[in-house]
Amino acid sequence: MRRSHYRSESRFPAWFTGRRRIIAAVATVVAFGSIVTVTQVSDASTKSRNQQRALAACNNIQAPKKSKLSTETKTGTYTTGNGKVTQHADDGAGDVPTTETLRKRCRDWMNGNTGGNNGGNNGGAASPAPSGSTAAGGGNNGGGNNNGGGNNGGGATTAPTTPATPPPGAGLGILTNSCDTSNLDAHTGFQDGNRCVSTEFGEVGVAANNPSLLITEIPTNVAVGQAFTIKVSTRNLIRDRFLAAGQGGYYVESSVLQNGLVRGHFHTACRVLDSTDEAPDPEPVPAFFVATEDSKGGAAPDVVNIQVPGLPTEGTFQCSSWAGDGSHRIPMMQRANETPAFDSARVQVGGNGGGDNADGGNNNN
Repeated sequence: MRRSHYRSESRFPAWFTGRRRIIAAVATVVAFGSIVTVTQVSDASTKSRNQQRALAACNNIQAPKKSKLSTETKTGTYTTGNGKVTQHADDGAGDVPTTETLRKRCRDWMNGNTGGNNGGNNGGAASPAPSGSTAAGGGNNGGGNNNGGGNNGGGATTAPTTPATPPPGAGLGILTNSCDTSNLDAHTGFQDGNRCVSTEFGEVGVAANNPSLLITEIPTNVAVGQAFTIKVSTRNLIRDRFLAAGQGGYYVESSVLQNGLVRGHFHTACRVLDSTDEAPDPEPVPAFFVATEDSKGGAAPDVVNIQVPGLPTEGTFQCSSWAGDGSHRIPMMQRANETPAFDSARVQVGGNGGGDNADGGNNNN
């Protein structure tokens, strides 16, 4: 049989046939394998160096300064209601870790997160904190989305792309929607001011499921030092999420829904008013402050009793209760014209003090 004139010529030279071709193919595979091996070793070495730098950065962390606490609240975390309700004094602000505890938390986080996705969403190495400030300390803050690489600095170097649709608020002249434009240091999860919080807002439910709160019973007059009870009703709030502010749990957790309902807790505070004609100074600590977490709550309204041990001086006190998500913020609402989960009432201490609890509805301001 004659071969066709249209048979294509070999793409290899005449000498590159038979055994020579096999030997060349084997050599190529061996060479490529060597390149892969070298690349893997190099990549592993880079990761190792990054992890060592990250662990070394943990040694620069210092414990935050202790914040001022309310004057009349029982300190620490305690229970009321026969042990069924957990109360966190001052939102856990007094629960401050030691420097060594923070450094260990940082090292544990780095060991668990920098071995693989260095510089990506896990953030790579955490940078040492600026002089005179607290550094990010493990947990959700140490080199994650909030600090040291990750989404807000360093990390992935992919060039930005033009979004397919305009960002939220486009055309309204918003000042910013990212800490990328801020000159302030990143927030650390501790109670520091002049910081930029990069934690995403998180999940918001529909209007029918948004939390609401009401003080249902509170006395109008009490004597100085007289214990009394504030009854607080919440609706659409699962009271099972609390991250102590003193431990770095402030503004670090996005809002999370469970079956459409916010997971969080609620707060109650009483502060003296120097004047009832102007907004009060926000800086002084209140006489009483607790965050209530009891693993209860839900869609149906219920009532929790808050025990106030007494208020220290004569005067007009403002006692308030408000819902909080996992990061202690008042929960978001679907609509802008909804009322937040907040209520407040006036209590007169001293003077004609000493009276029974009254219907909070007639005393709220």
